[in-house]
Amino acid sequence: MSKLYVGGLSMSTTSEGLRAHFAPCGTVQSAVVVTDRDSSQSRGFGFVEMSTAAEAEGAISTLNQKPLDGSTLTVNVAKSKTERPARM
Repeated sequence: MSKLYVGGLSMSTTSEGLRAHFAPCGTVQSAVVVTDRDSSQSRGFGFVEMSTAAEAEGAISTLNQKPLDGSTLTVNVAKSKTERPARM
């Protein structure tokens, strides 16, 4: 499986809508819009897991900088927790 970071999401985008948007690129294992714990509103980004690296690369080339629900998406390979810098 290959996990993708999807940024620039509209506040109206749902996890189901995100899954449907990525489905033409291959098998979507999961799609999650990250929400605020307190308000349950979208934080403007999410993650999509594609079944293969080839499908993930296809999704990046097809959907990066393309519109969804009125916003322009940023799609790239998600960094693992160990690759991200520590928050201060």
